[in-house]
Amino acid sequence: MDEDHRSDPLYAVSPLDGRYATRTAPLAPYASEAALMRARVRVEIEYLIALADLDATPVEIDREGRKRLRESYEAFDREDARLVKRIETEGYGEYSATNHDVKAVEYFVRERLPEGVGTEWIHFGLTSEDVNNLAHRLLLKPAVRDVLMPALREVRDALVELARENRAVPMLARTHGQPATPTTFGKEMAVYAARLGRALGRIERASEGLAGKLAGASGTYAAHVAAYPEVDWRTFSKGFVEGLDLEHTSLATQVNPCDDLAELFDALRGANDVLLDLDRDAWLYVSDGYLGQRTVEGETGSSTMPHKVNPIDFENSEGNLSKANSDLTFLADYVTTSRLQRDLSDSTVKRNIGAALAHCLIGYGKCETGLGKVTPNEAVMREELEENPEVIGEAVQTILRREGHTDAYERVKALTRGRRTSLDDFKELFRELDVDERTREELLALSPAGYTGLADELVDDLNG
Repeated sequence: MDEDHRSDPLYAVSPLDGRYATRTAPLAPYASEAALMRARVRVEIEYLIALADLDATPVEIDREGRKRLRESYEAFDREDARLVKRIETEGYGEYSATNHDVKAVEYFVRERLPEGVGTEWIHFGLTSEDVNNLAHRLLLKPAVRDVLMPALREVRDALVELARENRAVPMLARTHGQPATPTTFGKEMAVYAARLGRALGRIERASEGLAGKLAGASGTYAAHVAAYPEVDWRTFSKGFVEGLDLEHTSLATQVNPCDDLAELFDALRGANDVLLDLDRDAWLYVSDGYLGQRTVEGETGSSTMPHKVNPIDFENSEGNLSKANSDLTFLADYVTTSRLQRDLSDSTVKRNIGAALAHCLIGYGKCETGLGKVTPNEAVMREELEENPEVIGEAVQTILRREGHTDAYERVKALTRGRRTSLDDFKELFRELDVDERTREELLALSPAGYTGLADELVDDLNG
């Protein structure tokens, strides 16, 4: 395949880099191979500077040298990424092809060293996992914080708006798919908004809890201690990792155990489960006519049925979030295991973290788009309520119980179970009941649309 084809999204192997490339673009600074290279360069350079701050080492880097070094990752661009890749795969200058991505980064940093700093101090005492585990977390944390969480908040904001605008719009509820005690459309949207808010909290806590390891080939600081036994390497490691805005993992093998990653993946999956539930309910509400959809000028709904306006955004969201959850479940399970002190199977797996995040991002965007297109059809909702007056049966038997009628449930059951019932049927029952006139009037005033309890008020329980 020629260069033009490789750069053309139409020839991308994955839809994430093809059909959905514009939607996944915000993740490129965190999920691409170039981003991982940049993060590795950052770790190597900051580690070198930290070594220079130790009294025990002869490394000296002045203020200007530190500035130049940091510019190597702060201004890391396409050409830099291509150079790292060239060192890895082809070789460059005095370097033969490394066939090792972290070693290629080490050689790249050599080319950026200030005069007087020896190349032997780059990657001093480290194993590749020390660099990689930190680099992955330096990318994952802002990807979640700056891309995924804002997208989720937009969905929550859309739900809050729908909840407040439709807080008093009565709607038939369905339990087990059957007509049930009425609710309001706004209250149902508020439930999803509240659930998503709690899920966002879990994601935020998991993201802030990401933890890094820097302890050498078997997690024992052996090489560091052999070179400089007088240095408190545990304190050094803790300070270095926390200086990268990560928590510190003190006990590890060569591999960071990755329980923190699993916790974050599970938290994302929890938010996705909320939206999957919403996507499916919204699809059903559209199918039942409870929700209308604003049309887009020129858009085709069906290739053969011109009248259709399909709930494609909710369907697309459902598909992408289901794929994301499959990937997140796999990742959470896989990255927490390693044969003895190290095996490399997790390395290729972690390269797919970005794909899971990308499916999340597409799903969030499609769900938010779908919510922005729907319009509650209050007339349809009220009509269906009127067609199912039996839903006030719960209220009737509860009021009669209050009045001491021990057979209240059985009487309402005989009237309503398995048959169509009208309000006139209820009124006839009310006329026959041995109740005082106040209670009779209370029963006669019942209606499906008015039997929504505190649904309106419950919307106020939303925060923000």
